[in-house]
Amino acid sequence: MWQLVTPDEYVEAVLALVERIPPGRVMSYGAVADALAERSGRASARLVGSIMARHGGGVPWHRVVNSAGRLPPGHEVQARARLRAEGCPLRAAGVDLAAASWWPEEGM
Repeated sequence: MWQLVTPDEYVEAVLALVERIPPGRVMSYGAVADALAERSGRASARLVGSIMARHGGGVPWHRVVNSAGRLPPGHEVQARARLRAEGCPLRAAGVDLAAASWWPEEGM
């Protein structure tokens, strides 16, 4: 059952989830939205992307990629360097999602 949260609460939920992504692992914008959908009543990858662009500077933003594993637009070089330092499996176009995807445990 969906429980609507306020926009500010959703921003906080997105940032809290991104903070939990382990080093060397990633989630897509859509996966973040899906993981929070039941609790929040929202399931928009675009909204997660907007939140990350506006508020994500204080969390490991480089661990959130698009559904094809591409790195955050405009920040590819820095994201690739951070992910490489964490041992994240990379490909020429971004992250190897099959090897690097992470999903939170139940009871977030």
